[in-house]
Amino acid sequence: MKHRNLKVYYLCILDFRHMENIILLFLCLILGVTLQKVPQFPKNAYQSLNQYVIYVSLPAMALYYIPKITISLALLYPLGIAWLGFGLSFVFFYALGTYFKWSKKLIGCLILTGGLSNTSFVGFPIIEALYGADGLKTAIIVDQPGSFVVVTTLGILVAASFSRGNLSTSEILLKIIKFPPFIAFTIALFCTLFTLEFPEALQNSFLRIGNTVTPVALVAVGLQLKIDTRSKHWSFLTLGLLFKLILMPAFFFLLYKIALDGKGLEIDVSIMESAMAPMITGAILASNYGLKPKLSSMMIGIGIPLSLITIAIWYWVLSSF
Repeated sequence: MKHRNLKVYYLCILDFRHMENIILLFLCLILGVTLQKVPQFPKNAYQSLNQYVIYVSLPAMALYYIPKITISLALLYPLGIAWLGFGLSFVFFYALGTYFKWSKKLIGCLILTGGLSNTSFVGFPIIEALYGADGLKTAIIVDQPGSFVVVTTLGILVAASFSRGNLSTSEILLKIIKFPPFIAFTIALFCTLFTLEFPEALQNSFLRIGNTVTPVALVAVGLQLKIDTRSKHWSFLTLGLLFKLILMPAFFFLLYKIALDGKGLEIDVSIMESAMAPMITGAILASNYGLKPKLSSMMIGIGIPLSLITIAIWYWVLSSF
């Protein structure tokens, strides 16, 4: 019966409990766009919000989540989504950019926004609604040792490499080492390897601060989002979203389902996570390094609502296979 009417059409569009995150996404985005029209609000406020996310919220997230990761072979398929996906984005956009002689900033922006998925704030409620608590466990693996670690390591490397000027290897490494989320990641990884834990009160503080990432980042995105029909960014936006929402999940579908003959919940959830909208933090990272901030904001502002349609299509494909 057409897969129970596409799981009763997204479980009545994810039911109200799961909709809270989605509602917050749109509220913060709309708030940011609205504040553009308020004369008293500083025009460059998004820069301060970006800095807050980079210097405060992301390090707090790393210090809370990464020490809780248990390293095992069960991580392999879900981890591939983040790490292989980012590598695929790099090869795809770097090859196209080199051939068509795009600017370094444009290539860097598309690699970051096309190669990083919103596996948590958008991904978690959708996966839990469609696959339940067991599916959410796999989604957490995709996100924490996957997407989050990629953005704090390879993401910084790409942002620094494609930003202004021709930086030497030592200058790029210095930027990475001094990058607050990377410093936090290094401390958190040390805790993971030696099974150390922060005091519970400190962990709770990290969690509360880390939870401000999405709302603050989305307001910053909204402050930069301008839908200009005459913008030269539309063709690149179309290409970026085509890659992120269609080509990347198609790659993992062919690799996991066809080539490797993968089956089961873990495979389906991993592929669904690869189909999520661009990661908000990736767009903030691109903006912070001057990599086409307007385009990165459009990738988020248009990519999130559009992804709700393409995700439904991918769910139907996986249910049919």
